[in-house]
Amino acid sequence: QIQLVESGGGLVQAGGSLRLSCAASGRTFSNSAMAWFRQAPGKEREFVATTYWESRSYYRDAVKGRLTISRDNAKNTVYLQMNSLKPEDTAVYYCAADGDEFHTSMDYGQTSAYDYWGQGTQVTVSS
Repeated sequence: QIQLVESGGGLVQAGGSLRLSCAASGRTFSNSAMAWFRQAPGKEREFVATTYWESRSYYRDAVKGRLTISRDNAKNTVYLQMNSLKPEDTAVYYCAADGDEFHTSMDYGQTSAYDYWGQGTQVTVSS
């Protein structure tokens, strides 16, 4: 059974930091894109960041310079380092993985590009 399990969420004050982790099991994703999305109450799920197998990464504009995605293929794990957090970063954060390998034509910002999802971890930033 393929699973993605997120951890590391919590409550933090504005300006603080958190590090999210997403551990995959059941298959390796070392040759696949992995991403983070988030969903705030009453809003649609939105793209945050993605990292490809060779570590090429893309971010939504609102998080550039504050959030950093990385991966450890040996551990089949992707991370999201979150610095200088703002109240508008409050959301449930979801890890996602593409089921295809070396998939370069994907629209990485769309939820439909990813085949596997974690259950989510809550991040709350107080002002």
